[in-house]
Order: sequence, then structure tokens, then C-alpha cells
Amino acid sequence: MKKNLKKLAALGMACIVGITLAGCGGGSGTGTGSGGGNSKKALSYDDAMEEMNSLLSKVSVTNVSNPVMDIYSDDTSEADSLADISTFPITVQGNGGINIEVAAATEMSADAPDDWMNIVAKNFNKENYVINGKIVSVSVRKITSGEVVTYINAGVYHPHVYAPSNAAWGEMLSASGIGIEKIEDRIAGNTAGLLIKKDIYDKFIEKYKEATVANVLDATINGDMVFAYTNPYTSSTGLNILTAMLKSFDESDPLSETASEKLLTYQKSSPPVAYTTAVLRNSAAKGIINAMVMEEQAYVNTPELKGYVYIPAGIRHDHPVYTFEWDTEEEKEAAKMFAEYCKNEESQKLATEKGFNLHDDYAGEDPGLSGTGYLSAQKIWKQNKSGGKPIIAVFVSDVSGSMNGEPLNSLKKSLISSSRYIGSEHYIGLISYNGKVTVNLPIAQFDPMQRAYFSGEVKNLNASGNTATYDAVLEGIKLLTEKAKELPESKMMLFVLTDGDQNEGYSFSRIKEIVAGLQIPVYSIAYNYSNTGELEELSGINEAACIKAGSDDIINQLRNLFNVQI
Repeated sequence: MKKNLKKLAALGMACIVGITLAGCGGGSGTGTGSGGGNSKKALSYDDAMEEMNSLLSKVSVTNVSNPVMDIYSDDTSEADSLADISTFPITVQGNGGINIEVAAATEMSADAPDDWMNIVAKNFNKENYVINGKIVSVSVRKITSGEVVTYINAGVYHPHVYAPSNAAWGEMLSASGIGIEKIEDRIAGNTAGLLIKKDIYDKFIEKYKEATVANVLDATINGDMVFAYTNPYTSSTGLNILTAMLKSFDESDPLSETASEKLLTYQKSSPPVAYTTAVLRNSAAKGIINAMVMEEQAYVNTPELKGYVYIPAGIRHDHPVYTFEWDTEEEKEAAKMFAEYCKNEESQKLATEKGFNLHDDYAGEDPGLSGTGYLSAQKIWKQNKSGGKPIIAVFVSDVSGSMNGEPLNSLKKSLISSSRYIGSEHYIGLISYNGKVTVNLPIAQFDPMQRAYFSGEVKNLNASGNTATYDAVLEGIKLLTEKAKELPESKMMLFVLTDGDQNEGYSFSRIKEIVAGLQIPVYSIAYNYSNTGELEELSGINEAACIKAGSDDIINQLRNLFNVQI
């Protein structure tokens, strides 16, 4: 019985493999190129393989016999792998003689109802407070708490004020040698926790008696629920629950070998992480998962989740406020002035209306980690997130004429810089296509040699011609299935990066039943175009992610996708 339940858990995991990023917009596409026609009967794996080989027998594929090696491929720095900070928008712009920029957590710097700090900042700016004869104002940047740590540690972003979801991020910056000072412990009270669908919760309590992190993990392993959490490198809730998980695995030492081994065991049967809490909301609304992590403020502002039970867990999310060593004395005084304004009666009343300041009776469950400990917990997760199974991935890059110039240059830079987040234990290959298909780099372990070849071949890409997307998809899948014979315990993934619709070769309708039969997730990156219905359907076949990316943010999109998936 337990084996069957574990199979069900694995099946649930397969259902959400790709829900790690916000999906592409648009409806379902139906490809109209050569080949035509829709198969009405689902293909078995063997039938899909036979059909794929039959179609590929009519596709001309060129293999690069002597791939180019980039001997400087290891020179990519952390800063080079980050998009410009402007990709994270300024949601409030101040113009005072002393203007301080607040890097604010997204649950209070986005659109309503997640706009509490935006409103407070605008109210503050209207007051025209003065320091040394200069009017004080505040600008707010919408950015996840984890991204702030990444950008500051890379030395490419220096906000005046940091207002993350929880205190773990401030401790991590301090442990990284950043001069940081906490000036407020709390400006908007919140908790993070477990969210379980009501009918599942009732059965869960009946069997496990108490809603704890440890029991939720056991229930997931046993197939009694499908529980998902968020990326601990960007999401405050994800980091919080990860450390709570490690604590449950080893109460005395969450960073021990025992905790690491238990996390590895858990990841073998659990769903992969999602990129943001917003993605979990959408997944729950679709019925794909029935348990997840979420902040309480997000929960109370999501009506479609009212059929879920919320249980606080981990540390509190009270939005502490920090200043930095690079701030001037005037800027530090302005920061304290704004933090005090956030705590006044009117601002706190608004915070409550926006879903904050609930569950004040919850003291939090401290995992006992320092900033260094939180950084170590992220590394433990990174090492174990794939459940010990190597990833086999092929990147399929559009090099049609429309990619010529800046689009292809941006794509090259993004692929090379983001590849630094792919572990050396995985296996990577590269295909490019226009009207024809080229295997630039056969799949091999992503050791330093393969990385150098990957970088060299990406840099060597040139754009011209038409767009035979689905010919290239078939060839990529063929490479994956062949390599998987050597690595039967591996996970296969295909990444398609394109800026336009297929206009040559097989149509989507001709190949989609093959993709379904072979059950290989196809992650699509719609680069600088919005007509993404067909790509959305392609990625949706096996529940993979379809994301939109522009020249300004593709670096971050790929970085976070690779960090979560590979």
C-alpha cells in the first residue's frame, strides 16, 4: 500500500514539474505548418518513439564536428549573471533633497492588495519632512528579499534601506561581510506557514494528529498530500520553510549530515520547488497541489484559497528595516524617520486592512541558525533538490533571421552567464535552428570541458533564415531519450528559446502527441514576443513552464529557472 501511495505522490510531482515560473499568456495554439492534423488517440511511449524517428527521417540535421571551445568561459562573475537592477521596478519615486531608496519585499510593494508600503511612502512624501533644511522623500523598489541579497553581495546594488520579509536575510548579509544595521524589528506583522486544502487537512489530522512541518513531510512521502514550497534563494517563505524542514529532520543540528540525507530522501518523492508564492497560488487554484507554503497576508487576500486551512510555521515575517554602512548620516536619519512613519497609527491601520498584523500570538519557531547557517541551508538544498538524480537537459536555441543583432547577443550572454548555476553532476547539450537543425554540442556531463564547449558554441551562434521550431524540438527529444538509456535514473528536460512562431518544417499539431507520449517536459522561453499560445500549449503538455522574457530581464529569468530546475 505504501508503495502505491508513493507512486501517487510521484504522479503528483510530475503534474507540477514545470510550475516554477509565471506562465506565458495567451490561449492554446494549434500549429498550422506542414504536416497538419491532430492525433486523437494518445500515443504510448513506444509508439511515440517510432513516430518521432519516422518524422526525423525527413529532417536534415547537421552535427558540428569540431565544436568551439571558449577557454575564458570560467570568467563569468556573479555580477555578470545578473540583469540590471532596473528590471525590478521603482513603484514610488521620491524627489526630495534627501531621497532614500527602499528595497521592499514584493508583498508590500506590488499592486493592490500588496501595495501597503507604496501607499505609506506616498503619504510620507506628501508630508515634506525636513532634515538640515532639505526635504526628505522615499523611493520604493519592488524586489524579492532574496534577490536583494544576491544583488548586494554581487556588489551591483546599494539601496539606502532594506525591508525584507523576515530577519534571516539581514543576518545573511551580515554574515557575508556587509555592514548592515537593523533600525526596526517590525513595521508590518506577518507569519508564514502551511496551507492545506480543507478535506485533505481533515484526513491529515485524523491520521497524523497534529499539523507540524514534520508531519506534513511524512504525509507527502506517504502520498497523503501533494505539498510544494518555494525557491529558498528568492522566496522568504521558501527559505523559512526549508530551515524548518531541516530542523524537523535533525532537531539538534539542522545542518547535519543526517538532516541533509533526510532532505535528499524527501526530495526524491516530493514536488520540485516553485519560483514564487504567486505560482503556488495559481497551482492551488487549478487543483494541481493540495498543500503548500504561503504567507498569511497572501492567504487572506486570495479568495480562491478560502477552502484551505492555514497553520503558522517557522520564523515570523515582521518586515524588519535595515540601513547600510554606505548610507550618510542624513540618509540614516531619513530612514529612521520613514520607519517611524510606517509604525504610526494610520499606517498600521492600513497594514491591518491589507492583511498584515494577524496572528500576533504566534511567537515563531526559531531553527537556531545564524546568517552563516541560513547560507549553508541554501547550499544543502541546492545539492539535494533533484533528489540525487542527474538532470539531462538540451537547450534548443532559435537563430532565425529575426534574432539577428541585439536579440541574439542578449540571448548568448544570458545562456552563458546563467549556465554557471548548472551543477557539474548534470548532463547538457545544445541545438540551434533556423530553417534547419544543428546539433552544436552533443549531451555530456557538464564538467569544465563541456562548459567551455557550451560557452564557445553559444558565442559562435549566428542568425539567419526561417523558424523550424518543432523539427528542432524533435531532435532535442531524440538526444534526450538516447542519453537516458545510459542514465536510466535521470530526469530529462528540454529548454526551447525562441522569439517567434514556427514557419517551416513540422507544425506543433504534428508533434504534440509525440511530446505527450514521451512525457518529457519542454520549458519554453518566449523571447521578446507575446503571441505565446502555442508555446504555452507545448510546455503545458507535460506541465512544464512557459515564461516571457525580454532583453532586459532574460538573464534573471534563466538564472532563476536554472537555479530551481537544474
